[in-house]
Amino acid sequence: MSANLSFLRYLAIAIVTILLDQLSKWSALSHLQLGVPEPILPFMNWLLLFNPGAAFSFLAQGSGWQRWFFTALGLLASAYIVWLIRKSLGDKMLCWALSLILGGALGNVLDRIMYGAVVDFIDLHYANWHWPAFNIADSAICIGAALIIWGELRKSFGKTSQPQ
Repeated sequence: MSANLSFLRYLAIAIVTILLDQLSKWSALSHLQLGVPEPILPFMNWLLLFNPGAAFSFLAQGSGWQRWFFTALGLLASAYIVWLIRKSLGDKMLCWALSLILGGALGNVLDRIMYGAVVDFIDLHYANWHWPAFNIADSAICIGAALIIWGELRKSFGKTSQPQ
């Protein structure tokens, strides 16, 4: 497969991730009331929230500057990830991981541009303890990060010691 076709395939993974993320957020915005939990499973609710900050609501209490800061950061990171994918086409797992991270980052950037905050709607909980609400984009970013770590661990532990 040519390098350009491989590159386009990884960009397609990112685009599918963005589409799934945005469709799920559209559904949440269309069917859920802000801040009202809808039980799905004993440990999971649908819960529409807006996060103007970053992961775990970091800097959510800012005066609004964080919207544009995280938008710019997401766009810069996305440009760097596209460059990394192009440069790393020989490493399929890394490119898959980067594609998921790219799609997740751009999905959340779109939210910041359209709504001024990221749309979150998945609420995992146990008893009275709740994990911070998240979305498909966040999940894609976490899966991508886990794949990068797993791939690097496989490379590290797969190496044999060379006699000196």
